[in-house]
Amino acid sequence: MNDLPPLARFGGRTATDLRDVTRDPEALDSAGWWAVVADYEGGLLCARFGDVRETGAVPPPDPARWRGPAPGDWRSSLDRAAYIEGVRRIRAHIAAGEVYQVNLCRILSAPLPDPARADVDALSAALARGNPAPYAGTVRLPAHGTEVATASPELFLRRDGRTVESGPIKGTGRVPEDLRDKDRAENVMIVDLVRNDLGQVCRTGSVTVPALCAVEAHPGLVHLVSTVRGELAEEHEKTGWADLFEATFPAGSITGAPKLASQRVIEELETAPRGPYCGGIGWVDADRGTGELAVGIRTFWIDRAAPEAPVLRFGAGAGITWGSDPEGEWDETELKARRLLAVASGLHEPSGGGTRP
Repeated sequence: MNDLPPLARFGGRTATDLRDVTRDPEALDSAGWWAVVADYEGGLLCARFGDVRETGAVPPPDPARWRGPAPGDWRSSLDRAAYIEGVRRIRAHIAAGEVYQVNLCRILSAPLPDPARADVDALSAALARGNPAPYAGTVRLPAHGTEVATASPELFLRRDGRTVESGPIKGTGRVPEDLRDKDRAENVMIVDLVRNDLGQVCRTGSVTVPALCAVEAHPGLVHLVSTVRGELAEEHEKTGWADLFEATFPAGSITGAPKLASQRVIEELETAPRGPYCGGIGWVDADRGTGELAVGIRTFWIDRAAPEAPVLRFGAGAGITWGSDPEGEWDETELKARRLLAVASGLHEPSGGGTRP
């Protein structure tokens, strides 16, 4: 384990001076500024920091400090044949009427060449240069087994007082012309799921969709992105983050529809835990009643407890529907991973885009 101090960076802020670490989501409604990492499998880590400043006051490290795996060292939990077979099995579940859509993921891992000096903050700096993203962030807590760098383009939950919002992504292509009717249908399906999730804690009739299937450009690809917004119900005026997690986690865009049935299929087909990939990563300011959590996609994490030695992990997946082409879905996971793996392996390619105006 390295001895780098605890740190978090999100939304133009850098947090230091770690004060508290807990796994209790109710702490997010107490006091202070918290960094949050929620694993897909349900693990939660909340870290309260005492010193939160604009990022310029604590400059990020030189991206060149990051030394990542060799490009050829990455290994996937599902190889091409296994992933394609998984897509076919999901289509069989759809044909049987058990699910409508399932997000099938694989975890890529590679050994770190110099684990003692590996710093996810330097990796985040490299990602900011090579793959900027609207919900980028870092959580560095080596003593607590959490070292995460995310370049997520997707909003899981944003809260401002009683207003809550989610921004599900479904549909990926190199250019807008690549987006298909299947992508739009899938996006609408997940929007309905997110509306239902938020409807569990929001005032009846307040859940709206201000944007549906908007095309958003990111480095090397485009996405279809929707916005779902609601107002917490009066009887839930003091609804806390624990209630929001219970109603909405994990995000519908990385599970499928119906959510519980799709999760059962995921458990059947995937061979590695997702960890922070497809979880929730971000920050909560309990004093101001605000917060912003990203869906943990385009996310790297250091696993120092791996039996094969400390490794860097990364996840990639695709939403599978009846209209899915198995080979095409594998290609989508390759498209999503290609630029990020290149950056993590030391190819610091400057890039524009990836942030909201």
